[in-house]
Amino acid sequence: MTNGNANDKQTLVALVENRPGVLNRVASLFRRRNFNIDSLTVGRTENPEISRMTIVVDHDAEKVGNQLSKLVNVIEVQEVTDVPNVSRDLALIKVAVESSQARGEIVQLCDIFRAHIVDAGPDAMIIEITGDEQKISSMVELLRPLGIKELVRTGVVTMTRGDHVLAPDEFQMRSVKRTNGHRASVV
Repeated sequence: MTNGNANDKQTLVALVENRPGVLNRVASLFRRRNFNIDSLTVGRTENPEISRMTIVVDHDAEKVGNQLSKLVNVIEVQEVTDVPNVSRDLALIKVAVESSQARGEIVQLCDIFRAHIVDAGPDAMIIEITGDEQKISSMVELLRPLGIKELVRTGVVTMTRGDHVLAPDEFQMRSVKRTNGHRASVV
């Protein structure tokens, strides 16, 4: 059992059917079970019928994974916290530029953190940075005194290293009956 500290974060990867409502089912499960989601990202895989979720929680990942596995439309769930993996987060940070000195400091920080300036205006710059959560948090703390105007983070995506692959075994998409949007039809 975990106590919610940052070091207790656990990561799950789930393959789900790429259908409307799947994300709602997953979020509803977390709400019903009172699991806190630290980060949740969803994106398509190489198979357009399958999406991949990376879920970071501060709860017992095995318990969360068991609950997720029971949901319709969930194909596969694995906990990857202790598996060697590559995890990345992306952030866009809009920083105030009030002087040429501030502009120079921002450029220096971008060089140090291997971040990119993706937009530059007379009063603000937008910085794109990818990396682990700690790297992004460190960049944010160093930019904060310069004046962060806006910040957005994508959440963590994770892929295990080496030959370990999360792939569906003999997955076949269930057929969907086309309806007029009503649950019952009148005879």
